[in-house]
Amino acid sequence: MGAARARPVTLVVCRGCCCGNPRKHPGTDHAWQLDRLYAAATDSDGRFTVRTTDCLGPCDQANIIVVQPSGEGRRRGGRATWIGWAMDDAATDDILRWAADGGPGIAQPPPTLELQFIRPPGEVRRRTGGRERARR
Repeated sequence: MGAARARPVTLVVCRGCCCGNPRKHPGTDHAWQLDRLYAAATDSDGRFTVRTTDCLGPCDQANIIVVQPSGEGRRRGGRATWIGWAMDDAATDDILRWAADGGPGIAQPPPTLELQFIRPPGEVRRRTGGRERARR
């Protein structure tokens, strides 16, 4: 319980089959984006961390980044926020700014970033009664 209380904001960056794939999205420098995220996390004095994961599911909305709240943010009602189409510098800047400001439950996201919020695949399945599958 003590470790969760001190947990920072975590950016979970999808690098599965479509996200981060230069053949699928050749106009985006995926390696540069990941380098920027890691560098900003290092410079954040522990306010947020970055980790990568395999395919998160909504491939038609790649690149996906999930912003998980800090322990304090979760206590204040913040929940994991899924962001789709996070491929350009502006989206990366907005995500980094929000994470540095405290993320879900602590700070309001930039309004332009809110336009990129997506539903997690499990929530889509629950809302449709399992009639719609997450694309892979």
